[in-house]
Amino acid sequence: MKINFKSLTTWVVIAIIIGIIFGASFPSAGSQLKILSDIFVKMIKMVIAPIIFLTITVGIAGMGDLKKVGRIGGKAVLYFEIVSTFALAIGILFATVFKPGAGVNAHSAKGDVTQFTKQAAEGHHGFMDFIMGIIPDNFLGALAGGELLPILFLAVLFGIALSGLGDRGKSVIGFFEKLSEIFFRIVNIIMYYSPVAAFGAIAYTIGEFGIGSLVSLGKLFGLTVLAMAVFIAVILGGIAKFYKFNIFQFIAYIKEEILLVLGTSSSESALPRMVEKLEQYGCSKSVVGLVIPTGYSFNLDGTSIYLSMAALFIAQAFGVDLSVGQEVTLLGVLMLTSKGAAGVTGSGFVTLAATLAAFPSVPVEGIALLLGVDRFMSTARALTNLIGNGVATVVVSKMENEFDDNLSLKASVRRPSPIIEQNS
Repeated sequence: MKINFKSLTTWVVIAIIIGIIFGASFPSAGSQLKILSDIFVKMIKMVIAPIIFLTITVGIAGMGDLKKVGRIGGKAVLYFEIVSTFALAIGILFATVFKPGAGVNAHSAKGDVTQFTKQAAEGHHGFMDFIMGIIPDNFLGALAGGELLPILFLAVLFGIALSGLGDRGKSVIGFFEKLSEIFFRIVNIIMYYSPVAAFGAIAYTIGEFGIGSLVSLGKLFGLTVLAMAVFIAVILGGIAKFYKFNIFQFIAYIKEEILLVLGTSSSESALPRMVEKLEQYGCSKSVVGLVIPTGYSFNLDGTSIYLSMAALFIAQAFGVDLSVGQEVTLLGVLMLTSKGAAGVTGSGFVTLAATLAAFPSVPVEGIALLLGVDRFMSTARALTNLIGNGVATVVVSKMENEFDDNLSLKASVRRPSPIIEQNS
């Protein structure tokens, strides 16, 4: 098979392989390279706020129908709730059947977890605090803060107001569309750096924790990955089949974004590219603009599976035998605490601490058991989150009859573009 060295995908794969070798060979040096990944994630986060704001605003203003906005949003949220509940249930089922925490010595847990419990306590996990957190203190503060839900709230209001101007607002819409193109070009420039970021992230992970760090918690990690694979193939695959597209062809289509997440352990790093890719796949701009950013807070399927399995793993490790009723209660708690978790590395750990704090039957100090393996788990849940949000966008587009099958067919058979074309 001929390797295309002009392809960005090729260079990301090469960077990941070199990063693994470097981290294993020079662990001390590798553990210092996390900054390479942090630089990339920070650059991507720099443009996420304006891209999301502009995309949603243009999408809503272009619809000119507020009922349609409400209908799309309602369908998306309903879909998120149903599918994320399936994800939580699969995590609980796998942990209950295979018992990854059985036989683990909980007293061997080492590590300072106070930073996570403190963040969880300060994280405003109450319902009213959550609602208040959606409303930004001011217009510029929402964009500067970078939190997706306040930006989404602001963009929806701005789009509705702009839509109400009718013809008088067309010049503003045109300006926003051109501004959006500029920000997407900035993303394409940043993508040149992605192989360096992938190398740094993988080298850091292997150097800091070592490949051997998976051994002690290998059963939990393997079962979590298996549960996520089953969720993608069976649940998402079944949904995709019902809506007449192939889950594996779709995954192949977004392979560059998957590799990017694999390298950086952050689903946010691929968000701007996913917006472009889904529009090219056939989804309408308005649906993409509403579903993708909302999904990054409400449709974290990978995080849901991780949270349910990790909570039961800790319970089993401490010898806490949960009844069916307690597991159902845990499912309900997880349905609340899993919402609003960001796609950035480490957020799942903080959310897990918040979950256990709200469910005292399981000792919160047990999260120390997971410290060594969380980096690897973070990558797995970020990949599942990415795929889940992509599928959700396609499904809602098809529900709204705003999906172009011809574009989808062309996108599925299109060969990978050279790096020069991809980033032009």
